[in-house]
Amino acid sequence: MTLDDQNAPDRAKAARRARLEARITFAQKALLERAAKLSGHSLSEFVVRSAQETAARIVREQELMSLGTRDRKAFVVALLKPTAPGSRLRKAARRYNKVPGQ
Repeated sequence: MTLDDQNAPDRAKAARRARLEARITFAQKALLERAAKLSGHSLSEFVVRSAQETAARIVREQELMSLGTRDRKAFVVALLKPTAPGSRLRKAARRYNKVPGQ
């Protein structure tokens, strides 16, 4: 084990500066403890990982939904009323078609 390996837990602890507390029922705590044990993690690790995964999923879904409506409308308009290619796109297409092996 190298010196860096020995200091890894200290670095991980140093990075964790915020604290989160929650009041839960005894049944909720028992369920969380059981799930943590089954997954091979401490209760704190399990709760933090689960909360982080759920939070990331919710944020990702919300961002997709927010963009979805606007982007869907733009896509439909582009399909129904396509614009003609501009001069730069036509020029790029001509260059592409001149490349051997295309």
